[in-house]
Amino acid sequence: MEIKVLGTGCSNCKQLLENTKTACKTLDLDANILYVTDYVEIVKTGLMRTPGLMIDGKIVSTGRIPSSADIIKMIQQSK
Repeated sequence: MEIKVLGTGCSNCKQLLENTKTACKTLDLDANILYVTDYVEIVKTGLMRTPGLMIDGKIVSTGRIPSSADIIKMIQQSK
């Protein structure tokens, strides 16, 4: 599973990254977590508002910081 946290490097984006890592650890999931801060790469995904979260190429969250519990649900729904 590949999970991308998309953002500009702001504190909200970093918090989303930490929440994502916590969710994966809770699920004992060996996911490839990428933190994408390059603006050109973010635009290529079609994301309109940061921070954003992608799971296996699908945008599942934009413009907010989901909790670890919310991210767990998103991961489970993506399987």
